[in-house]
Amino acid sequence: MSARPDRRSGIRAGPVDAPLGDRLAPVYPQLPAVPGMAVVHRATGFSGTVVRIEGGGVELRGRTGLQRVFRQTPGSFMVDGRAVTLVRPAASPTASPTADPTITASGSLAVPSSRAKVARGGRLWVEGVHDAELVERVWGDDLREEGVVVERLDGIDHLAAAVRSFAPNPARRLGVLVDHLVAGSKESRLASSLRHPDVLITGTPFVDVWQAVRPSVLGIEVWPVIPMGTDWKTGICESLGLGAPGAAWRALLGKVRTYADLEPALVGAVEQLIDFVTSTD
Repeated sequence: MSARPDRRSGIRAGPVDAPLGDRLAPVYPQLPAVPGMAVVHRATGFSGTVVRIEGGGVELRGRTGLQRVFRQTPGSFMVDGRAVTLVRPAASPTASPTADPTITASGSLAVPSSRAKVARGGRLWVEGVHDAELVERVWGDDLREEGVVVERLDGIDHLAAAVRSFAPNPARRLGVLVDHLVAGSKESRLASSLRHPDVLITGTPFVDVWQAVRPSVLGIEVWPVIPMGTDWKTGICESLGLGAPGAAWRALLGKVRTYADLEPALVGAVEQLIDFVTSTD
């Protein structure tokens, strides 16, 4: 099967209210990235064995054979439970440097002159148009390279019937991204009632996908708390003076540049779904 586009990612800083000494950049032990060594990428949780390290990225092979490339940044990997900085093993005298490749918004290594693949049987479903636009904004290049089509559910009340109609199978896997996937929620109950080996449902704890954008993107510390009974988007727009929800979303989406502008909960959920839909056991 065709390999998933190479992936790269970074790490997050410590708490801003820590003592001055604790806010200094941590120093991680360096470890040669020896082929076959088992490692975990800390930001995404992807685990695998080292294939090689080159061009500023570390290539890993997962248990399903999926290969991904992650950015070679300080402390971004874990080996034997310890955060480390992977470095290139001692180079041979004949080795030549490799130029740093272009990176997509999702942190992937861009494939030169890549064309979108013919759509595969598997699908990635999201709840609404804003979810679809945000996924496209950050993961669009990856999805086109893999031939994965994103489709809107417009709510998940009819999820079980939609899954039956789709008829998933090992060659036609289905990934579903759900908002407000927390214990006791309607979304959680619907998701837990659906069990199928070729369907994976992941999600975020956020009431709406807007909350999956880091508040710092808007220049605020936290998203406002909206009282029960008030439409969430309307309340947010009124609280922040953003105007009508449609225009507010356009402005918010326009500020999202890369996966780093999103909360880790959404990044991890989407990454899981893409891997599930594009991998074979």
